[in-house]
Amino acid sequence: MRIGIFTCNYKPLLNGLSSSIEIFSREFRRRGHQVFIFAPRYPGHREQEEGVFRFPSLRAPTHHQYTLPIPFSFRVAALLPSLGLDVIHAQHPFLLGAYGGKVARRLSLPLVFTHHTLYEEYSHYLPVAPPLARWWVIRMSVSFANQADLVIAPTHGLKDLLRARGVRTRIEVVPTGVEVEEERTAFLTPAELGLPSGARILLSVGRLAREKNLVVLLQAFGRIAAEFPTCYLVLVGDGDERGHLEEMASRMGLRGRVIFAGAKPREELGPYYRAADLLLFTSLSEAQGLVVAESMSHGLPVVALRSFAVEDLIEDGVNGYLAADLDGLVTQVRELLLDPEKRRRFSQEAKLKVREFAAPALAERLLDLYRELVEAGRGRWKS
Repeated sequence: MRIGIFTCNYKPLLNGLSSSIEIFSREFRRRGHQVFIFAPRYPGHREQEEGVFRFPSLRAPTHHQYTLPIPFSFRVAALLPSLGLDVIHAQHPFLLGAYGGKVARRLSLPLVFTHHTLYEEYSHYLPVAPPLARWWVIRMSVSFANQADLVIAPTHGLKDLLRARGVRTRIEVVPTGVEVEEERTAFLTPAELGLPSGARILLSVGRLAREKNLVVLLQAFGRIAAEFPTCYLVLVGDGDERGHLEEMASRMGLRGRVIFAGAKPREELGPYYRAADLLLFTSLSEAQGLVVAESMSHGLPVVALRSFAVEDLIEDGVNGYLAADLDGLVTQVRELLLDPEKRRRFSQEAKLKVREFAAPALAERLLDLYRELVEAGRGRWKS
């Protein structure tokens, strides 16, 4: 099968959507399928992956790690008919995702659309009033979903939300998979993180961005740090909010207790997961908490704010905790820090649960859906 993926985010950008494309593409290629990825250019990036085609782009004015692709390219337009694509998979309802939709219509190909996130939670990046921006992005994503042949939702909660918002297209739940290995031995010592021997490590992994709700994370850690003097918070990630978060940590008297480790490639995250005592996850903007699944695959228990991004993964009180609010987050972290036996039990249950999210099986599920569309002759956008 020849699969065309159209995305506004891809390597070298480090985020969940880029990781999702990388994971699925790797699994598809392992099975002998050809994958063609259409993504924006990034300044200074040297392409090392075959089958990736870049569009001209501009640096995003409000989100400096991102670029905004210009959805037009004579070279790509001339190339597309010769690729013999079987299916188009758009990763966004706008820019290159919308361009992919036009390609599907022009070439009479099935169009699949993954609704990766709650787009309205990113409306503060748009140069219009937030209420108008939220209304517009929701309307745009629902309209695009209704023009696709199939919508992929990473979680059951998002599927329900899309139905409630008026998406009539068929929706299937296919999360991004994770690698599930039997033996993982490399880990980081506290000294390698610049921490004293015996440090208790609370970990957060992800972009340092407003929509990740990291202010709540720091507020929770401030209360935990006062009770547990050997606890440290390690933030793996980078982003436009780093300066603000560093300033906040300093004002709270947490200088030296909050470690800003910077962004790390996904393949380097394992030692961080295995060095930590708990993963804390406070984002409410995700459609799927991929870092939650990754941490669980390493046996790291998770305490998260309740959202449908994590409800398919975390069984509250069995393999982790789902907190309703800041107070609940603090209470549940405290409980696990004081109960090593419960942490060990959650660790084992987490590793069992995440087997349901193994990358090979989920990639095969998505391939089956592609085949079904191709064999059914779905190949025209709905009017």
